Amino acid sequence: MTDHATSLPAGGQSVGSLIYDPKARSIFFQVATIAIMTFIVWTIANNTIENLARSNTATGYDFLNGRAGFDIGQTLISYSSDSTYGRAILVGLLNTILVAVTGIITATIIGFVIGIGRLSKNWLIAKLCTVYVEAFRNLPPLLVIFFWYSGVLSTLPQPRDSLELPFSTFLNNRGLAFPKPIWGDGASMIPIAIVVGIIAAIVVARWAKARQMRTGQPFPTGWVSLALIIGLPIIAFLAAGAPLTFDYPVASRFNMTGGAVIAPEFVALYLALSFYTAAFIAEIIRAGIKGVSKGQTEAASALGLQPSTTTRLVIVPQAMRIIIPPLTSQYLNLTKNSSLGVAVGFPELVSTGGTTLNQTGQAIEIVSIWLVVYLSISIVTSLFMNWFNARMALVER
Repeated sequence: MTDHATSLPAGGQSVGSLIYDPKARSIFFQVATIAIMTFIVWTIANNTIENLARSNTATGYDFLNGRAGFDIGQTLISYSSDSTYGRAILVGLLNTILVAVTGIITATIIGFVIGIGRLSKNWLIAKLCTVYVEAFRNLPPLLVIFFWYSGVLSTLPQPRDSLELPFSTFLNNRGLAFPKPIWGDGASMIPIAIVVGIIAAIVVARWAKARQMRTGQPFPTGWVSLALIIGLPIIAFLAAGAPLTFDYPVASRFNMTGGAVIAPEFVALYLALSFYTAAFIAEIIRAGIKGVSKGQTEAASALGLQPSTTTRLVIVPQAMRIIIPPLTSQYLNLTKNSSLGVAVGFPELVSTGGTTLNQTGQAIEIVSIWLVVYLSISIVTSLFMNWFNARMALVER
């Protein structure tokens, strides 16, 4: 009889056993995946470098220091055609953040109201909210942008026939003109007072929560926080001698002079993304509320709580734990959809970057800037929402 000896590696484990070992197979496939991805990236980078060298195309980010030579309609910082390409892209980035932040806040408020409205016992309110949701979430966002820009804002009167609104505000097809605030000496105290008020409100909220847990006595945290956040800046404003004047817009024959103007391109993009995203948020809100056990409502009713109080203090806080994760995706979608502003000429990141690309030909560099910026904004948003979700999570005893 012949003995068939099994060859063993140095570690004393047979090759066959390594093949069927889940841990060994996992390491093998991970190493193979990394090797394949590295080869693909190296091949693409090598081909790109060779093609750029063959076409004598300059590489690098030195072009950002060059003169832009084009104007931008709406800016949050000082900018002119003599500014650099880097500053033009920064203007686009700030405009993108402006649309994202204002759109997220507005979409959340509208979506919350519509989501609760869909659960209303009032037949008319529930059906109107349903029609809103079904209409907006079944339309492409670009069409909604064109609706606001071409179907609503472009039909407003010319500047010489502007609609005069209260507080020296004018509305026409070139935007909303309103008095421009001009801050004087000592105005730096106001933002400091706002920060101090916010910190004080957080401290008061934590103290009130600990006090209620210890004694059971509630504290008017909302009113006190509101007084701190608003009252302290007002006191600082008065203490600095009210350093504020206004530059008022004046209607002329062809245009408005003076004041500040919110461009119709921004308004169209802001309203379109807000109303569009609110339809999806409304469904998330509705699903989150429906996900809370009916027994919670019955228990609150048994304690004598009013329906509005039950919704505000019992149902919504528990629903938030279901709502927050999918809500993060909608916030990210709204931020990325802001790039559609290029269709109506709003100078966001893609628009200013596209103009820079056309003038410099630095396609790879511009695209890499877009990738890094949108990825960074998305990661920051996700990290914040994950932190907020962790704070709202149920803690098991």
